[in-house]
Amino acid sequence: MPSAVLRNHLLDRLSPEDRAAVLSASTPFEFELGHVFSEAGDTVVHVHFVLSGIISAVAGMQDGRTVETFMVGREGVTTPGAINVPVRTYSRLVGQSTGETRRIEVGRLRALCDERPELRSVIALYAAGLQGELEQSGACNALHRADQRFAKWLLRCHDRLDGDTLHLTQEYLASLLGSQRTTVNEAAQGLQKAGAISYSRGRVTILDRSALERAACECYTAGRRDILDIPRQL
Repeated sequence: MPSAVLRNHLLDRLSPEDRAAVLSASTPFEFELGHVFSEAGDTVVHVHFVLSGIISAVAGMQDGRTVETFMVGREGVTTPGAINVPVRTYSRLVGQSTGETRRIEVGRLRALCDERPELRSVIALYAAGLQGELEQSGACNALHRADQRFAKWLLRCHDRLDGDTLHLTQEYLASLLGSQRTTVNEAAQGLQKAGAISYSRGRVTILDRSALERAACECYTAGRRDILDIPRQL
């Protein structure tokens, strides 16, 4: 069994027998930055347990504006609600970085969940945490400043990626945050002056995580508790 498989928190919480069943029914999948897993309105065909990298759910408006609604890293799985009934995606699912997953056909995963209650419970708990994050994000987007949300977003990426450097352009960051490029630039410059990050030519490097945490809004702590810590509560 490849050691990378155990980097997914949900798979890591399963019994050896249940984990082996998921691995037997799934296949390795590699993705690049910008890879589109599905568009809004698509019927879910495959579910991905993320081993490395980040997959973002990005909502689009009729005027062309976009904003990230949530992200999935090695703590989770895409479209967890699909274990119960056929579902359509509400947002575009796109690779925010390069990465790897274990991809499984959704009908096969449903059958495994019927056969293996622990697998269903693990995914259901993750789905509950994701719902909590979505509710928190709704309040965050309405009430908190762009610089606070930017710091929170960088921390969430840092939690899910190896290393301290993110390769993201201003334009891409703005599209994920639902902000203007000038707003993202101002937020990045402020964090750079505070010594939290360095930012140049689409490369963001985390220099002082504590400073970044101080700059972020309270929603970072809530989101981390609800999503990243759920597997440890089983």
